[in-house]
Amino acid sequence: MFNDIIYELQNLEYLKWSKTRNSSGTAGSFLKAYDDSGNIKKYYKLSDYDTIKGIVGHECVNEVIVGRLMDILGIEHLSYRLIHAQISIEDREIETYLCESDDFKAIDEAKIAFEDFYVAERNDKESPFEFCKRMGWEKYIYGMLVIDFLIMNRDRHGANIEVLRDRKNKSLRLAPLFDQGLSLVCRCHSKEDLKEFDVMKDQKVQAFIGGNSTFDNLKLIPKKYLKNLSGLSDHDIDDITYGLEGILEKEYIEKIREMIKRRWKYLDDIRNKR
Repeated sequence: MFNDIIYELQNLEYLKWSKTRNSSGTAGSFLKAYDDSGNIKKYYKLSDYDTIKGIVGHECVNEVIVGRLMDILGIEHLSYRLIHAQISIEDREIETYLCESDDFKAIDEAKIAFEDFYVAERNDKESPFEFCKRMGWEKYIYGMLVIDFLIMNRDRHGANIEVLRDRKNKSLRLAPLFDQGLSLVCRCHSKEDLKEFDVMKDQKVQAFIGGNSTFDNLKLIPKKYLKNLSGLSDHDIDDITYGLEGILEKEYIEKIREMIKRRWKYLDDIRNKR
C-alpha cells in the first residue's frame, strides 16, 4: 500500500512562502516554499490560497492521487508526499495538508522550461509534438497525454514540462512529470459545483504539446502504446484514494473515482478496438 501521507502534525512555520497567481484567473494564489538546509533540497507547495478565506482548494491532495495513478500505469513522475502541517503565512497560523517533493535535478544539471528549449532548438514549422518525436521523447509524451486525459489536467503549459541538461556529461533529458494539481475536480469549491460537474465533458485545457482537448490529444498516441499500458482495475482506482478519508470529503473522493473510472473506460475501449 502507499506510504505517501504524514498524518502527524508537523511544525513547518519556518518556511517562507512566495506567491504565484492562480493561472486560471480566479482570486486565489498558489504559494510555494523550499528548504535547502539538508542534503536534499525539498520543495513545498500549498493548495489554492485565498487571503481572506485561507486554503480553499485541494490541489495538493490531487498530486498524491495522480502520483499513485501513474505508479499503477508505470508512468515516470515526481513523487509528492502529503504532510499535515502547521504553517505561517503573513503572521497567520494555518493548519493544513501540503505537498513536499525532492529536487529532481542531478548535481550538474541545469533546468530550462520546455517551451524555451523548443523555441531555441526546433526546426522550421516543427510542432512541439513533432519536436519531441525527433528528440526521442515520444514515450514520455504519450504517457503524459494519457495521464492528462484521465485526470483532465488543465495546466500542462510550456513551463510545466522541463528539460534537464548536463553540459559536462553532454546529457539531455525531460524531468519527471510534475505539477498535476490543477486536475480532477479542483474547480469544485462547493457540493453544488461537485454535483453539476460532468466528468466526461471535453473542457478546454491548457496544453503546450498537442491541443486544447484531452480527447483529441489521445489521437496522437499510437494504438501499440495504448495496448502496452498496464491495466487499471476498479480496485486500483479505489486504492488511489486510500487513506484520504478525513483529508478530503467523501463526496469529492467518490466523484474523483467516478471520473477516473469513466475516463479509463473510454480509453480502454479505444485500445481494445481492432
